[in-house]
Amino acid sequence: MSEASKTPEGQVADAVRGNWVDRLAPAPTRPYLRLSRADRPIGTWLLLLPCWWAIFLAAASDGAGLSLHELWLFVGSSIGAFLMRGAGCTWNDITDRDIDGSVARTRSRPIPSGQVSVKQALAWMVAQALLAFGILLTFNLPAILLGFASLLTVAVYPFAKRFTWWPQVFLGLAFNWGALLLWTAQTGSLGWPAVLLYLSGISWTLFYDTIYAHQDREDDALIGVKSTARLFADNTHLWLRGFLVATIVLMGLAVLVALGQASVLALVLALAGIWGMGWHMLWQLQRLDIDDAATCLRLFRSNRDTGLIPALFFAAAALV
Repeated sequence: MSEASKTPEGQVADAVRGNWVDRLAPAPTRPYLRLSRADRPIGTWLLLLPCWWAIFLAAASDGAGLSLHELWLFVGSSIGAFLMRGAGCTWNDITDRDIDGSVARTRSRPIPSGQVSVKQALAWMVAQALLAFGILLTFNLPAILLGFASLLTVAVYPFAKRFTWWPQVFLGLAFNWGALLLWTAQTGSLGWPAVLLYLSGISWTLFYDTIYAHQDREDDALIGVKSTARLFADNTHLWLRGFLVATIVLMGLAVLVALGQASVLALVLALAGIWGMGWHMLWQLQRLDIDDAATCLRLFRSNRDTGLIPALFFAAAALV
């Protein structure tokens, strides 16, 4: 076996091959970075993109364009998303350590594989959360309070699959909180456009995480873990079409409410971004094979581009 084809020691099964953690990170840090999913960046994107939607849509709504304030919110939310995603994933791995050891895709994670102890993982989780808290303190008071409130959704999510067939809803509640928080950090108060963006993001999460959950459908059935993938089964395409429509309608309403007094060009640009997002989700549906785990993972990862489309168009709307 050539040196290039060897699997790095401790590599997680569903990590991106050749990722920077396995190639470049110092060996003692790798188990902790794997706990944070730094070798699987899609989750950071999915947590971050609703933040960017809110920043740019709020900027477009006030007509003042982009300033240093928006630039800091952009940078701060990006760092914060990386840290909080890492803290949340570490908490998830602590609570799921026994389940992860029973699932083929997850038994190579740092805790069930013995790379990190539970105490070490807890210390790492607290360190990441404290760094993220430092960033949160630079925002206004209403946003800080919303940041504290988000911890409830983060704490509950790992347990959802034990008591409901809809754990993806709880993931959506946690992963899209940034739409509420960053709108508030930008404008000083929570508004209807942020709420509509939040609901749109939850529907989008149901779309992409159902696709993701189909990878583990058989293992989940054996160990009694619930998911929308198991619930929808062969009706998955029908349900996902419904989530697609809900995502686009709710985001469209958010734009109409936010940009009712904006220029026609800003409104057209923002709506064009939503149109592009809808087509990307439809593209995923057309290629989805729920019995092909590799295809499910590839399509799940493509949702970075799905969420980037409206973010870029909202940014353009804020600049005109």
